[in-house]
Amino acid sequence: MRPPSIQLTSVADAFNEQGWAHEIIEGREVLTTAFEAHHTRVQLFAQVFTQLNSLTIVGETAMDIDALRQPLLLELLHRANKQMNLGGLEYDLDRRRVVFRITNIFEREKFDKDIVSTMVHCSIAEVDRVIPFCTIIQQTAEDLLDDLNIERLLMRQDLLPPVPGEEDDDSISPI
Repeated sequence: MRPPSIQLTSVADAFNEQGWAHEIIEGREVLTTAFEAHHTRVQLFAQVFTQLNSLTIVGETAMDIDALRQPLLLELLHRANKQMNLGGLEYDLDRRRVVFRITNIFEREKFDKDIVSTMVHCSIAEVDRVIPFCTIIQQTAEDLLDDLNIERLLMRQDLLPPVPGEEDDDSISPI
């Protein structure tokens, strides 16, 4: 078995510096962990692509949605993506999970710890931000679905998790 690459080792170092427990998946250039965010538990994967010198961070959480509500969920994710500058939200239809994915190509083999940490925070925050909106779609009565305006739903500020540093306790913590 080959040892982890310089790139994966630098990702593990960034996680260690933050105090985030993690596991390297044997035989793959992948690190995994989970976080308890404000609204949901976020499973996180960090995958290194050594030939590209890039890192992809994927944050995901379960979201079981029926076929009737699925178009509304997909519209929600599409509209949320239009507001983003980095990364993107997806819905994995097969595994029934809301996914946020962000990738960065690095200049050096040893990845910058601050960029890695920022990518992780971004992944957790975006999944945590969108889940309350998804839950509203999931729980809306069938006879009211036609009245659900996704564009207006995304404007609701009361569903957003608190901004770290603006509250007394940490809203994101490793499991």
